[in-house]
Amino acid sequence: MRAELEREYVEYVKARLPVLRRVAYQLTGDAHRGDDVVQQAITRLYLKWKRAREADNLDAYAHTVLVRVFLDEKRLSWSRVRLVGAVPERPSPASTAVEDRAVLRAALAQVPPRQRAVLVLRFLADRSVDEVAGILGCTTGTVKSQTSHGLASMRRLLGNGAFVSTGTGE
Repeated sequence: MRAELEREYVEYVKARLPVLRRVAYQLTGDAHRGDDVVQQAITRLYLKWKRAREADNLDAYAHTVLVRVFLDEKRLSWSRVRLVGAVPERPSPASTAVEDRAVLRAALAQVPPRQRAVLVLRFLADRSVDEVAGILGCTTGTVKSQTSHGLASMRRLLGNGAFVSTGTGE
Protein backbone atom coordinates (compact mmCIF):
# COMPACT_ATOMS: atom_id res chain seq x y z
CA MET A 1 0.00 0.00 0.00
CA ARG A 2 2.94 2.37 0.65
CA ALA A 3 3.87 2.32 -3.05
CA GLU A 4 0.29 3.29 -3.97
CA LEU A 5 0.38 6.28 -1.58
CA GLU A 6 3.70 7.43 -3.01
CA ARG A 7 2.38 7.11 -6.56
CA GLU A 8 -0.67 9.25 -5.66
CA TYR A 9 1.54 11.84 -4.01
CA VAL A 10 3.92 12.05 -6.98
CA GLU A 11 1.02 12.37 -9.45
CA TYR A 12 -0.57 15.12 -7.38
CA VAL A 13 2.65 17.10 -6.97
CA LYS A 14 3.52 16.77 -10.68
CA ALA A 15 0.10 18.11 -11.63
CA ARG A 16 0.04 20.98 -9.13
CA LEU A 17 3.70 22.02 -9.08
CA PRO A 18 3.36 24.88 -11.62
CA VAL A 19 0.51 26.44 -9.64
CA LEU A 20 2.33 26.03 -6.32
CA ARG A 21 5.48 27.59 -7.79
CA ARG A 22 3.53 30.52 -9.23
CA VAL A 23 1.81 31.22 -5.90
CA ALA A 24 5.08 30.89 -3.97
CA TYR A 25 6.82 33.22 -6.41
CA GLN A 26 4.12 35.83 -5.92
CA LEU A 27 4.34 35.44 -2.15
CA THR A 28 8.11 35.74 -1.96
CA GLY A 29 8.80 37.98 -4.95
CA ASP A 30 11.79 35.81 -5.79
CA ALA A 31 11.83 32.68 -7.93
CA HIS A 32 14.57 30.98 -5.92
CA ARG A 33 13.00 31.68 -2.53
CA GLY A 34 9.66 30.63 -4.01
CA ASP A 35 11.17 27.30 -5.05
CA ASP A 36 12.56 26.87 -1.53
CA VAL A 37 9.12 27.51 -0.05
CA VAL A 38 7.54 25.03 -2.47
CA GLN A 39 10.17 22.43 -1.61
CA GLN A 40 9.46 22.79 2.09
CA ALA A 41 5.71 22.72 1.48
CA ILE A 42 5.74 19.56 -0.65
CA THR A 43 8.03 17.91 1.90
CA ARG A 44 5.52 18.69 4.65
CA LEU A 45 2.74 17.50 2.37
CA TYR A 46 4.59 14.21 1.81
CA LEU A 47 4.99 13.69 5.54
CA LYS A 48 1.25 14.23 6.06
CA TRP A 49 0.09 12.61 2.82
CA LYS A 50 -2.13 9.97 4.44
CA ARG A 51 -4.15 12.67 6.15
CA ALA A 52 -3.88 15.20 3.32
CA ARG A 53 -5.30 12.89 0.66
CA GLU A 54 -8.46 12.53 2.78
CA ALA A 55 -9.07 16.30 2.76
CA ASP A 56 -12.26 17.56 1.13
CA ASN A 57 -10.24 19.99 -0.98
CA LEU A 58 -6.69 18.80 -1.49
CA ASP A 59 -5.67 21.94 -3.38
CA ALA A 60 -6.80 24.14 -0.50
CA TYR A 61 -4.87 21.88 1.90
CA ALA A 62 -1.73 22.23 -0.21
CA HIS A 63 -2.15 26.01 -0.42
CA THR A 64 -2.56 26.11 3.36
CA VAL A 65 0.72 24.28 3.80
CA LEU A 66 2.42 26.56 1.26
CA VAL A 67 1.21 29.78 2.90
CA ARG A 68 2.13 28.55 6.38
CA VAL A 69 5.64 27.68 5.20
CA PHE A 70 5.92 31.18 3.70
CA LEU A 71 4.68 32.87 6.88
CA ASP A 72 6.95 30.71 9.06
CA GLU A 73 9.93 31.62 6.88
CA LYS A 74 9.17 35.34 7.27
CA ARG A 75 9.43 34.96 11.04
CA LEU A 76 12.92 33.44 10.89
CA SER A 77 15.86 35.82 10.97
CA TRP A 78 17.83 33.90 8.32
CA SER A 79 15.20 34.84 5.73
CA ARG A 80 16.61 38.38 5.74
CA VAL A 81 20.18 37.29 5.01
CA ARG A 82 21.49 38.19 1.57
CA LEU A 83 24.64 36.56 0.25
CA VAL A 84 25.50 39.42 -2.10
CA GLY A 85 25.92 43.10 -1.36
CA ALA A 86 23.93 44.31 -4.34
CA VAL A 87 21.64 42.81 -6.89
CA PRO A 88 23.34 42.52 -10.30
CA GLU A 89 22.08 44.92 -12.92
CA ARG A 90 19.46 43.56 -15.24
CA PRO A 91 18.97 44.47 -18.86
CA SER A 92 16.18 46.97 -19.42
CA PRO A 93 12.83 45.35 -20.17
CA ALA A 94 11.72 45.26 -23.77
CA SER A 95 8.04 46.01 -23.14
CA THR A 96 5.87 47.91 -20.71
CA ALA A 97 4.09 44.68 -19.70
CA VAL A 98 7.33 43.45 -18.17
CA GLU A 99 7.81 46.82 -16.47
CA ASP A 100 4.24 46.73 -15.14
CA ARG A 101 4.81 43.27 -13.66
CA ALA A 102 8.02 44.44 -12.04
CA VAL A 103 6.28 47.49 -10.57
CA LEU A 104 3.44 45.36 -9.21
CA ARG A 105 5.90 42.80 -7.82
CA ALA A 106 7.89 45.53 -6.08
CA ALA A 107 4.76 47.03 -4.54
CA LEU A 108 3.47 43.60 -3.49
CA ALA A 109 6.80 42.89 -1.79
CA GLN A 110 6.22 45.88 0.49
CA VAL A 111 2.79 44.73 1.67
CA PRO A 112 2.87 42.86 5.04
CA PRO A 113 3.14 39.06 4.64
CA ARG A 114 -0.42 38.13 5.71
CA GLN A 115 -1.94 40.80 3.48
CA ARG A 116 0.33 39.65 0.65
CA ALA A 117 -0.81 36.06 1.20
CA VAL A 118 -4.46 37.14 1.03
CA LEU A 119 -3.91 39.19 -2.15
CA VAL A 120 -1.97 36.42 -3.88
CA LEU A 121 -4.51 33.74 -2.97
CA ARG A 122 -7.54 35.90 -3.82
CA PHE A 123 -6.39 37.51 -7.05
CA LEU A 124 -3.54 35.43 -8.45
CA ALA A 125 -4.58 31.96 -7.31
CA ASP A 126 -8.26 32.90 -7.87
CA ARG A 127 -9.46 31.56 -4.50
CA SER A 128 -12.76 32.58 -2.90
CA VAL A 129 -12.94 34.41 0.41
CA ASP A 130 -14.10 31.20 2.11
CA GLU A 131 -11.22 29.20 0.63
CA VAL A 132 -8.64 31.79 1.67
CA ALA A 133 -10.11 31.87 5.19
CA GLY A 134 -9.76 28.09 5.36
CA ILE A 135 -6.20 28.18 4.02
CA LEU A 136 -5.09 30.87 6.46
CA GLY A 137 -7.12 29.55 9.38
CA CYS A 138 -9.01 32.78 9.98
CA THR A 139 -12.52 34.17 9.52
CA THR A 140 -13.94 35.45 6.26
CA GLY A 141 -14.15 38.89 7.88
CA THR A 142 -10.41 38.81 8.47
CA VAL A 143 -9.82 37.87 4.84
CA LYS A 144 -12.04 40.74 3.70
CA SER A 145 -10.32 43.27 5.96
CA GLN A 146 -6.83 42.01 5.01
CA THR A 147 -7.85 42.26 1.34
CA SER A 148 -9.09 45.81 1.86
CA HIS A 149 -5.95 46.87 3.74
CA GLY A 150 -3.69 45.13 1.24
CA LEU A 151 -5.39 46.75 -1.75
CA ALA A 152 -5.26 50.14 -0.04
CA SER A 153 -1.52 49.66 0.53
CA MET A 154 -1.03 48.67 -3.11
CA ARG A 155 -3.02 51.68 -4.32
CA ARG A 156 -1.02 53.98 -2.05
CA LEU A 157 2.30 52.51 -3.20
CA LEU A 158 1.37 52.49 -6.88
CA GLY A 159 -0.38 55.86 -6.82
CA ASN A 160 2.46 57.70 -5.14
CA GLY A 161 5.28 55.82 -6.81
CA ALA A 162 6.68 55.72 -3.28
CA PHE A 163 7.99 52.18 -3.43
CA VAL A 164 11.51 51.09 -4.16
CA SER A 165 11.98 48.14 -6.46
CA THR A 166 13.67 45.34 -4.55
CA GLY A 167 15.15 43.88 -7.70
CA THR A 168 13.91 40.42 -6.74
CA GLY A 169 12.05 38.02 -8.96
CA GLU A 170 12.03 36.86 -12.57
